[in-house]
Amino acid sequence: MPTSSASTTDSAKSASGGVQSLERAFDLLERMADAGGEVGLSELSASSGLPLPTIHRLMRTLVVCGYVRQQPNRRYALGPRLIRLGESAARLLGTWARPYLARLVEETGETANMALLDGDEIVYVAQVPSKHSMRMFTEVGRRVLPHCTGVGKALLAGFPDDEVRALLARTGMPAATDKTIITPDGFLAALADVRQSGYAVDDNEQEIGVRCLAVPVPDSPTPAAISISGPAGRVTESATEKIVPVLRQVAVELSQALTSSGPAV
Repeated sequence: MPTSSASTTDSAKSASGGVQSLERAFDLLERMADAGGEVGLSELSASSGLPLPTIHRLMRTLVVCGYVRQQPNRRYALGPRLIRLGESAARLLGTWARPYLARLVEETGETANMALLDGDEIVYVAQVPSKHSMRMFTEVGRRVLPHCTGVGKALLAGFPDDEVRALLARTGMPAATDKTIITPDGFLAALADVRQSGYAVDDNEQEIGVRCLAVPVPDSPTPAAISISGPAGRVTESATEKIVPVLRQVAVELSQALTSSGPAV
């Protein structure tokens, strides 16, 4: 019996040596996420360049596996089984980040954190505490609104202003302290400063007496930022000049670790 040509089957090897159908399926999932989680087949075909029959076959498999579900309007949405994968990956993300956060503590003396943007909220996924007796502590898993945090500013600086305004409209901008920015225009001005300087500052905005410095993790698989936090008396302007280059370097190294495929198998 003749076999199908490798170039015409979804199980063909890709240029990278992987399985083409798997690469295509994950690419479609990422395109769905970029589109807000729900798309039609024609939209996927237009953005991916794949023919409709191929997309339909891949989506049907993803539906059977529970990673995609078909809506009553015939559009496709990301499925609930992805939640379990995402939660497990987020926990591992914190584990992978800890050695880099430990380096931050060694080089800056202050508590180091890693946070992600999850929906409209900031969630802390890893922390290494300072060795000082007076130190900052944020519980891993804690969720906060982004407008009053350094990591929130660092993350949202990468988004268009209209998307930031929409997020702020959904969450509101309650004041955590009398230093909290509570207007969209004020927050957008702060984000402009972040884009120009390359780092974000929480200056007593979430908690009086505490300053935080944060930078985004470039090219992270999901929007992520790292920060240091400490008493305002230690995290001074002069200290900032020394700490920010360390933050940036560690963020680059963490990015390389997160985007690496690991050793070949």
